[in-house]
Amino acid sequence: MRLAAATSLPQDVRGPAFDRAALRPGILHFGLGAFHRAHQAVYTQAALEQDFGPWGIVAVNLRSASPVDDLAAQDGLYSVTTRGPDGDRVDVIGATVDWICAARDPQRVLDCLTDPAIRIVTLTVTEKAYGLDPATGGLDMTHPAVAADLAGPQFPAGPVGWLVEGLARRRAAGTAPFTVLCCDNLAANGQVLRRLVTEMARRRDPALADWIEAKVAFPSSMVDRIVPAATDETRARAAAALGVRDALAIDTEPFMQWVIEDNFPLGRPAWDKAGAVFTRDVAPYEKMKLRMLNGSHTLIAHLGILHGLEFVRDVMAVPELAAQVRAHMQAAAATLDPVPGIDLDAYRDDLLARFANPAIAHRTVQIAMDTTQKLPQRILSPAADALAADGDAAAFARATGAWIAALAHRRDADDPRRDELMAAVRAMPEDRPSEPFFRLEGLFPEALAANAPWRAQVDAAIRADLASARPSGATE
Repeated sequence: MRLAAATSLPQDVRGPAFDRAALRPGILHFGLGAFHRAHQAVYTQAALEQDFGPWGIVAVNLRSASPVDDLAAQDGLYSVTTRGPDGDRVDVIGATVDWICAARDPQRVLDCLTDPAIRIVTLTVTEKAYGLDPATGGLDMTHPAVAADLAGPQFPAGPVGWLVEGLARRRAAGTAPFTVLCCDNLAANGQVLRRLVTEMARRRDPALADWIEAKVAFPSSMVDRIVPAATDETRARAAAALGVRDALAIDTEPFMQWVIEDNFPLGRPAWDKAGAVFTRDVAPYEKMKLRMLNGSHTLIAHLGILHGLEFVRDVMAVPELAAQVRAHMQAAAATLDPVPGIDLDAYRDDLLARFANPAIAHRTVQIAMDTTQKLPQRILSPAADALAADGDAAAFARATGAWIAALAHRRDADDPRRDELMAAVRAMPEDRPSEPFFRLEGLFPEALAANAPWRAQVDAAIRADLASARPSGATE
């Protein structure tokens, strides 16, 4: 038996505290992955419990039908196990009211996007899915989804194409536009997505682009919760707690955070009553998280690969590696302006404790995915800021060196620029091993590429890391 609406939950498992039969859709979400299920959907369920309204989620997966079929088989329910020092807590989440695989049923997605009941579209599709050109900040015309959506916009392939087509149809129907809320780890994510959407729209119809610029809200947001990829152990633990099988079970940590720019012309759920922070300016929170949390995560991921350590917790259990992570956070904090309501030293200490949580099995190889899409905002921007302020950017050189050394050590990468990266690895000269990577188009800002002392620090880090790396295939 598997989890379903008819399942009688054990007393120590908490389910939705509202009438799911009365819940109507109001949000369409792109990206039915683990993070959405453990973050936005959890906040939405808590908001509905505090202030019920028509804010059910229509969950859309762009390509894979597997999670959509699993959600359908479970009547839109799944479990989240929160694992902390005080033990586990299991919640069943039921804020989702419909589920669609876009590749299989594109017309249903378009119907939902044009439905006036859908007032917010949220996204967690990963940085690489948007087709962002990091050199220009605009569309990458070589990105397959961008090229496909410009050539045939009626049935889109990528998230930007879906947004443009949905907004075009609402404009044609005289329907007010939905609010677009990006929840991916992009700096100024609302502004970035606004530019991508209007740029694609302008290539199609300048009047549509003008309407989007005048009418559509793109609030920025910052999201935070560690959500490892689910394993057989995850699902077995959930089955033991629920008494039934849950194909979508996920583990997560107790901490979660959502900071949102308050700009929702057609209304929103009471996410603030669920703990979300609404503000005029998300940028200070976003920069703090990208540089202190995500940047140190990138360092940890590649230290793990170099030293044969499978999980973040394993890296943090090695004192000399944990000290490097702490030093990186301190360097990142030095590049930040004050963040309202946040003590950066306390934030750093909380991050270190979260990373060391022995109950969370967050794989370093998972975090290392798509690093070329993440490095600019997490590592390279703070490095450039530190150097511009005549500060110390050695910690960022160290993290960049760890990335390159891990690529050379592993001889592989799960990255959209994998072929370029492996060519750079093969071309690494002994005296300046970073040189082929600095030649990668659009990756390193000129301020870093032209800074010989900083590049020398990167080279020194690469050599040191390769000299100390655990032999390939060996683990702790």
